[in-house]
Amino acid sequence: MKAMIFAAGLGTRLRPLTDTIPKALVTIDDVPLLEIIIQRLQRCGVTGILVNVHHLAEQVREFLHEKHSFGMNISVSDETEKLLDTGGGLKKAAWFFEDGEPFFVHNVDILSDIDLHALYRFHAQQPQGLATLAVTARPSTRSLLFDDRYALYGWENRRTQEIKLARKCPAVRHSLAFSGIHVISPAIFRLMPEHDTFSIIDLYLQLAATKQILAFEHDHRMWLDVGKLENLPRAAEMLRHIMPCQG
Repeated sequence: MKAMIFAAGLGTRLRPLTDTIPKALVTIDDVPLLEIIIQRLQRCGVTGILVNVHHLAEQVREFLHEKHSFGMNISVSDETEKLLDTGGGLKKAAWFFEDGEPFFVHNVDILSDIDLHALYRFHAQQPQGLATLAVTARPSTRSLLFDDRYALYGWENRRTQEIKLARKCPAVRHSLAFSGIHVISPAIFRLMPEHDTFSIIDLYLQLAATKQILAFEHDHRMWLDVGKLENLPRAAEMLRHIMPCQG
């Protein structure tokens, strides 16, 4: 299995920490976020990882070199000249996923005990599934909308009342928050736009009109967005309780 870690963000919500270090190297109990995610993916059987970089990118390269890439095949996708957003960053990484197998995409600032094995198996069992998104019913300003088959059909922002629909509203609806972890089939690369900077969520919403973008619902008690300064104290406590991936 392979994976991509989205680590190119500016980390503005973590300032002033990210004034001098990239978000990926912010530490929880002295362990950099990037290391936490790499080791979690490694325990789940991932053998190849691509990390995209932008802000203070050389620090990430040096860290991976010092760690001998954790004994894995780890490559870096350089976005120092231009941030490509999540969809564009994935598009640039297409060369890394030429084996034709589904792969993980994991935000570097997400801590969770989501069973990654179960997420991957679920996706593999959906022959028409283009992508499977880890989601949960936690409170959130922005949510993805799924039908009774848990297939994506829309997005909403509760604060602004903005709604984006890929197709007609179904009778049964589920409003769920995205958890920053997905499994994606490489067929998605053939469906990407020609331009190089775009959001993966916007792409999902475009494709959901005709393709299956599916939900994998999980418990949110052990899930945390560590991209906010106020969440770092809780992250340290949570890290001590996160279990390895289940087999």
